Amino acid sequence: MVLIWTQFGLKHKNLKCKVRVIHRDDSWIMGQARVVPEVHCLSIKAMGKDYYKILGIQSGSNEDEIKKAYRKMALKFHPDKNKDANAEEKFKEIAEAYEVLSDPKKRTIYDQYGEEGLKAGGGGPTGGQGNTYHYTFHGDPHATFASFFGGSSPFDIFFGSGRTRGNTNGFGDHDIEIEVDGDDDPFNAFSRFNFNGINGFHHGPGAGKRHHAEALHGRRKVQDPPVVHDLCVTLEEILHGCTKRMKITRRRLNPDGRTLRTEDKILNIVIKKGWKEGTKITFPKEGDETPENIPADIAFILKDKGHPHFKRDSSNIIYIAKISLKEALCGCTVNIPTLDNRVIPLPCSDVIKPGAVKRLRGEGLPFPRSPSQRGDLIVEFQVRFPDRIPPQSKEIIKQNLPVS
Repeated sequence: MVLIWTQFGLKHKNLKCKVRVIHRDDSWIMGQARVVPEVHCLSIKAMGKDYYKILGIQSGSNEDEIKKAYRKMALKFHPDKNKDANAEEKFKEIAEAYEVLSDPKKRTIYDQYGEEGLKAGGGGPTGGQGNTYHYTFHGDPHATFASFFGGSSPFDIFFGSGRTRGNTNGFGDHDIEIEVDGDDDPFNAFSRFNFNGINGFHHGPGAGKRHHAEALHGRRKVQDPPVVHDLCVTLEEILHGCTKRMKITRRRLNPDGRTLRTEDKILNIVIKKGWKEGTKITFPKEGDETPENIPADIAFILKDKGHPHFKRDSSNIIYIAKISLKEALCGCTVNIPTLDNRVIPLPCSDVIKPGAVKRLRGEGLPFPRSPSQRGDLIVEFQVRFPDRIPPQSKEIIKQNLPVS
């Protein structure tokens, strides 16, 4: 007796399948085969490589997680660094897994039919109807690596003539950083060098080699200059700290690596206590993205908003107290407002000269490096002189004021 599976599914437990039972005595020509009712059978899985396991990720991982996993694994098993006997084969498996899982079409077929189905024509291990898509790995993991990182060898990138420098967060000259896991990155000592062309895509058997050749000829992506915006904050926000939410609209690459989409994103800008005017907050690579560029950094520079009572002087704040000539000569008590809505009475018993200064310790802004401590509130006095003095008052003043 011969059993022939006539209908099946893949990667599903307890699936139903039809079994055609043909006895040796039955005639194929006469078509006397008997068909038995549907029965439960064990799950049937296409044989082949588990690309998710090779990259060390879950089957539901998103595009960024797939890229991050490939970056980590490719650096770890690159034959120029890893001298294990199986490193070359592992490196090739990692490249093949990334090529399939980073391509939405290939990944969809793989998730449904597995590696066997993908390479057999997208219709299961025996080739399904209505789908003639075939995939064959081009066999050059170094081309995949070159397309992703912008160079055929990590040592070419670190020590070759293609090394470039960039300015990141606006605080001086620094190398552009790449995302790597420090504990697992075999090139951790070199992780601050620029990998131009990172996160590149390639499709089809010849595409990886083409990108490889372009990388070797110096056609590497260049990052756009930073996009800088002013961010106005009040003194009260600097006193207490705050978070600003800024909405940006930008262009980003679709998974195919060629077409673009427009998307909105909210950037949360955390303003810490005491930050000074001119402080720059940078969001790396949040600008427009195209197939030819590395997205620009978006930077915000703090600017102080005008205040009705105070003027800023580093961590100190200045308050102008206007008093009359009589108050300046005869003494007075001046009520001084504070940033946190208190009022401090300031007694002045001595003669106050124009431009005189008094300090209220610890009533200013927090120090950026030590927010628990604050600067001073500086009170500068302006004396208002009268426009005219009656004759009789002049005589009294002359008699009572000293000559010098």
